Amino acid sequence: MAAVFLVTLYEYSPLFYISVVSLCFVVTAAMVMGWFGFDVPVILRSSDETESRLPTPEKQMVQMTNPFTLELGSGPASVTDGVSVRPCCLEPCVLSCFWGCKVSALQGALQAHQQGLKLSTPQHFLEALHLHYRNYQIFHIGNEDRVERHTHIPADHEIKDFGLLPRERYPLVAVLTLAEPEARDAYNIVASVTVIHVPDDKYSLSARVLFQYLLTSQGNMYELKPLFMSAASRGASEPFDSEQNTQPSEPNDEASRVEQSPVLEEEENDWSEGKGRDCVVCQNAAVNKVLLPCRHACVCDSCVSHFHHCPICRAFVQESFTLTQGPAAEQ
Repeated sequence: MAAVFLVTLYEYSPLFYISVVSLCFVVTAAMVMGWFGFDVPVILRSSDETESRLPTPEKQMVQMTNPFTLELGSGPASVTDGVSVRPCCLEPCVLSCFWGCKVSALQGALQAHQQGLKLSTPQHFLEALHLHYRNYQIFHIGNEDRVERHTHIPADHEIKDFGLLPRERYPLVAVLTLAEPEARDAYNIVASVTVIHVPDDKYSLSARVLFQYLLTSQGNMYELKPLFMSAASRGASEPFDSEQNTQPSEPNDEASRVEQSPVLEEEENDWSEGKGRDCVVCQNAAVNKVLLPCRHACVCDSCVSHFHHCPICRAFVQESFTLTQGPAAEQ
């Protein structure tokens, strides 16, 4: 009877053709969506495909204490009026500000550090840069000192800009080093290098951090990268401007990058109190996984194995690592 019904439907009803064409369209659309990285609906997946899904590789991380923090301060910033920065160190340290530092000079200094010339004091940086800067200013920072420091170029230098793009000089390079030799022996990270853009007459883009690097006593250099929290868990989306494609010196190993989460102070307190942010998938467990290479911290350890693409930006997930509590950086 079923065969007779299908033959009759085939001969006399256009619904059969419509059904066949619709089914072919749905299957073709699902295949195209899969090719371009979109998740195919579960009803269109075979059981073999679901069972063969491989878990996201776990990136092995090493916890490392970073004694340095440097943020842009409040107030206006310009080359003529200067800029305020807010350093915070776990130990007494020295803030060295190099205005108009040559890009090639900074690249050479960082490469020299990786090749054996240890840069751990202000004098080391002065010698490595070979006077390829316009002005030098130094501040002594106490333990847990959060007071803003205002650095500027003296008016008698008559420097109002650093030329048109592409530039040969960075507007400001801020270097944090440990002041006491005992502290340099106690910490693996001995220096922090922050490249800051400061607006001027030729390029009025607002002040922002371009690059941040950590130098270790073993001659390694780690680039600080921000973590991006989901808008649902942070209350608002906060893009970070330190993401850049051009780097003064590229580390040899991908594992040498240091991941850092520039979250607000009250959010750090939430982590310390065990109040995790909700996973954007299950909305139940706390966020404790960071997806790479997009660096979105948005899922829990149970949901991370169910995705090949980031739920936030749809980027392909190559690997992930566990987000730990505390101020230490993850290597």
